[in-house]
Amino acid sequence: MPPESLQVVALGLIQGATELLPVSSSAHIAAIPQLLGWSVASWPDERRKELEVALHAGALLALSPSLWRVRPDLRTLVLSLAPPVIVGYALEKPIEARLGGPRGLAAGLLFGAAALATADRAGGATSDSRGATLSRGTPGLALGAAQACALFPGVSRTGATLAAARALGYDRAGASRLSFGVAGPVLAGATALKAWRGRRDADLRLVATGAGAAFAGTAVALKLLGLERRRPLWPYAAERVALAGGILALRYRRAP
Repeated sequence: MPPESLQVVALGLIQGATELLPVSSSAHIAAIPQLLGWSVASWPDERRKELEVALHAGALLALSPSLWRVRPDLRTLVLSLAPPVIVGYALEKPIEARLGGPRGLAAGLLFGAAALATADRAGGATSDSRGATLSRGTPGLALGAAQACALFPGVSRTGATLAAARALGYDRAGASRLSFGVAGPVLAGATALKAWRGRRDADLRLVATGAGAAFAGTAVALKLLGLERRRPLWPYAAERVALAGGILALRYRRAP
């Protein structure tokens, strides 16, 4: 088993790569330590939440310039922000309490995989000019509903909004830009809220190590992958199914 500092660095690099893909970075951060038997998996809730906040903060910092360049119009941003804020305020704690375990995480991964593959198969090829017009109308609410669904563990904000944009007829590149454009404010708000709720005596070395690794991982992933997904999305759906299978296999192997 690698030292905990290396585990944190590895998770930061994983966060950086998966933040750009519709596979649920949070699900990977939660599941991989369990699957590999790392000690991070047995940390108290407070420490794991500190690490999660640090990873998201590092990734957001690296993504911010790119997210600013792809932001949609103000109306779309407002409409896409309202549903996750309302649902999060009303249901965040019940969702965490009832769906935060392995089965809930696997179910979210599978649901997101089905939505992503189905929407990509049925999605059209809306041109950029028409997409810009569409983005000022009802797609904001559809994207907001997708972001609200992403509050369920394993669904993935990127995956849900990418599926919604493809279902609305955007081509893959346009859907990717729209997905990241509306996700920025929600990601920033959620990260700030979790940091504010965290312990005042947080482990600063852990926070710095996790944030730095996530920043580096995201910066490298941006160089290699960019924001736009242009190829079929089914491989991401397949990876989600594989991760869900691993989670369930571990869960029931340990069951008495």
